[in-house]
Amino acid sequence: MRVLRAERGWSQADLAEKLEVSRQSVNAIETGKYDPSLPLAFRIARLFGLGIEEIFEDRK
Repeated sequence: MRVLRAERGWSQADLAEKLEVSRQSVNAIETGKYDPSLPLAFRIARLFGLGIEEIFEDRK
């Protein structure tokens, strides 16, 4: 997600505003400390025009 955000020239705060979450949430998702809820994952995927599986990988 960090790369997708950077490709668009968005800061974490910009992305957070677009997703209606806190900047800290964006940071936690990008650093792997937090897995987004399914509704948030869908919002992220729609925003970037990609499928969820293209943005997030299953880390077992």
